[in-house]
Order: sequence, then structure tokens, then C-alpha cells
Amino acid sequence: MEDRACRRHPHEACGLLLGRRSGSRTAVVDVVESRNLVTARAHDRFELDPADHLAAEELARELGLDVVGIWHSHPDHPAVPSEADRVHAWESWAYVIVSVVDGVARELRAWRLAGERFVEEEVQP
Repeated sequence: MEDRACRRHPHEACGLLLGRRSGSRTAVVDVVESRNLVTARAHDRFELDPADHLAAEELARELGLDVVGIWHSHPDHPAVPSEADRVHAWESWAYVIVSVVDGVARELRAWRLAGERFVEEEVQP
């Protein structure tokens, strides 16, 4: 994710997380990049390409996994969800944000929507 996010800087990179859920834990096994359909505000917005999302769902099924979340970058901003992130989030998914400052990945944090707000989750290698 970090390499992909750095390559797309100063635009937002985005993609899907493939893995498994077990109770409140999510294990990410693979990461898929998606095209960002936003062009006018690509520096601070993203929209996953539906065709890429479908391809990720098919890949997950082939691998015996599920799509468990979304990752995206925040160019030159902290790895903290924005209001736009919250509005488009689903409660059951994990959200990983990579902060990229001046083309260098500085921070990677994971979040889950709980009601109307995001709660940070621990990231383990």
C-alpha cells in the first residue's frame, strides 16, 4: 500500500483489502489497487472503480477470502479519516489510510466505523 500510495502522490491512491474476519479482528492477506475515478479533486478525494471492485471480489472468492475493507492515501495530510471518508464508510469494513508527505509514506493507520464515528484499530505486521 505504501509503495502504491507514494507512486500516486500527490493524488489519492485507493484499493481493496482482501482477507478474513474473525470476531472483531480482521486479517488482511492481500491488497488490490483500484483506479481512482475522481479527477477534479484527486488530491483529496477517491472513488473506487466499480470494475476494479468487482475484479477484487472475484479474486477474493478464488483465493477463499473476502473483501474486508478499503485502503487509500491522504496526500500531505495525516492518516486520519475525513468527513468524506465517514460519509462513504460501511460499518463492517476496515479502512486503512496511508499518509504520504512529499512523496514519502509517513504513517499507516487502520480505522473502523462505529455508529457515526471512526474508531482506530491496532495494526499488526
